[in-house]
Amino acid sequence: MGTSTSSPFLESVRNAIRVRHYSIRTEEAYVDWTKRFIWFHQKRHPAEMGAKEVSEFLSHLAIQRKVAPATQAQALNALVFLYKAVLETPLPDNVQFTRPKRKKKLPVVLTQTEIGNLLKQLSGHHWLAACLMYGSGLRLMECLRLRVMHLDFDHRAILVIDGKGNKDRVVTLADDLIVPLKRHLQAVRNLHEKDLADGFGEVYLPYALARKYPSAGRQWAWQYIFPSANRSIDPRSAVERRHHMDEQTLQRAIKYGIKKANIDKPASCHTLRHSFATHLLERGADIRTVQEQLGHSDVKTTQIYTHVLQRGGRGVISPLNSIFTEKYTDPLPNPSD
Repeated sequence: MGTSTSSPFLESVRNAIRVRHYSIRTEEAYVDWTKRFIWFHQKRHPAEMGAKEVSEFLSHLAIQRKVAPATQAQALNALVFLYKAVLETPLPDNVQFTRPKRKKKLPVVLTQTEIGNLLKQLSGHHWLAACLMYGSGLRLMECLRLRVMHLDFDHRAILVIDGKGNKDRVVTLADDLIVPLKRHLQAVRNLHEKDLADGFGEVYLPYALARKYPSAGRQWAWQYIFPSANRSIDPRSAVERRHHMDEQTLQRAIKYGIKKANIDKPASCHTLRHSFATHLLERGADIRTVQEQLGHSDVKTTQIYTHVLQRGGRGVISPLNSIFTEKYTDPLPNPSD
């Protein structure tokens, strides 16, 4: 069978996803995994295959491709959806396949000094977005999907809608960001009014809100806080809109800032969220409070940050510390000598 993006079968997969109001990212990922599954089995139609072929494909990902556990889990979710929602022949719950080994990784955390040095390398909306991710513990896409209505200046709060796991939560808004945010929003409003004057100004609305409230997409409250510099064509509706800023733009700016700040850690946008949690705990915040701010379902997920706080190996102080004194001279040669 063909596996082009316009094939009738892949279109049926897309339609099943859209009927359930899944995000465009989920749609792209599920369709891509469906295509990979078909190609792996020499273009056989999924209806001719089942649990055995799914098991072989998932094991191939772990053994030959050496993918991360999260990647394999996404592939499994895509195929479970394919057989249940599209082919209407659900896979058994006990599909057996080789899983990649999970490694316990401590999150990368920057010190407050490093955070300060990083922020000094950023400017404009990149600086503001980084401040929100660190100051409120936001994930990258949670930050970029914020709309004007989600800011509550009076209560110093931000409402996160449809975060990871489709969960809503309320997070703190740093006092020091109120003035910069209001100044930024005025510039965004000017851009929105110009779009309206040019016959545009409509923003994407989730689910069926666009049909229920036809004029809401042009209202100020629904506009993205971090709009894209240019309008673009919506791949689903073919409507020209101004979407939120592309995440790769912010990721590149953060990576460049990390390099300019001479931070020798594998840091990224998500590091700002890790640092937020760790620094809250350092300041004496209750772990349940941090859990709520981060939106973790299980406090065990939040507890990983308590390990970051421990010195060395579980707080053990090296006996070498009692030997070295302030008068000790490092015997190693200076690399610059």
